[in-house]
Amino acid sequence: MGLLWLVTLGWAFSFSLIGVYLSGQVDDYLSVFIRTALASLLFVPLIARHWPGLRMAAKLMAIGGIQIGLMYLFFFRSFSYLSVPEVLLFTTLTPLYVTLLDELFERRLHLPFHWWLATALAVVGAIVIRWDGISTSAIFGFVLVQGANVCFALGQVLYKRLDLGPAPNQIRHFGFFFFGGALVALIAAVSLADWSKMPQGHVEWGVLLWLGLGASGLGYLAWNSGARLVNTAQLAVMNNMLIPAGILVNVAIWNRDADWLRLVMGGLILVGAVAIASRGGQSLKKS
Repeated sequence: MGLLWLVTLGWAFSFSLIGVYLSGQVDDYLSVFIRTALASLLFVPLIARHWPGLRMAAKLMAIGGIQIGLMYLFFFRSFSYLSVPEVLLFTTLTPLYVTLLDELFERRLHLPFHWWLATALAVVGAIVIRWDGISTSAIFGFVLVQGANVCFALGQVLYKRLDLGPAPNQIRHFGFFFFGGALVALIAAVSLADWSKMPQGHVEWGVLLWLGLGASGLGYLAWNSGARLVNTAQLAVMNNMLIPAGILVNVAIWNRDADWLRLVMGGLILVGAVAIASRGGQSLKKS
């Protein structure tokens, strides 16, 4: 769980950074491509020395294309239709997708009751924290965020099942994960991007450097590695711990107001969900 908590703290900055400094100023498709390309660069030296085989490379690229390529395309685009609080609210369904997709891969729908309870509580807790009402024009944004949620959940479930061998192989071969994401983003950028809206100035490039090298490059390696060490319900619940963390960062750095009663109530519900989810052992098979 430690890795997932650490990444959650790092990712808590991403929502506000995208909403404040990139959305509307930098083309969404270009932002996604630059972010994934920067993350890929971190792992090029390792890839050059450690070849996992064509089959494994293809699997990692496919997972990366889904989890970060398609996910970011949906996610960045949603900020054109939604406020940051609305995006945060609509991400609360991710735990349900993680749980349901895992069950579908197992060809069953009978996880232990306490896992379903933990997943449901994670959604309830996040909604308690982030319910600010939804604008009437937010339906399309909602659909985009759900597309991002499904891609993110599917990537986690597939990666957890992947037989990567010894732990060091996760680091050596992880570059292919980002190559897949960058390839999807490149195709979208070439086809759809407004190239006149390239990042300008130190702030926009600085945000993209953090998102690419920090939040994506190191963040996804740590998150997917941590996902292999926890059970399904723990993974599902941790997907929503970003909500209170994101609000705390928003308040502390950007001096935004917060409803502390709802934050505390929702936070307690999420903590309870983590505690419930921690009962029992590993779930997902690694095949």
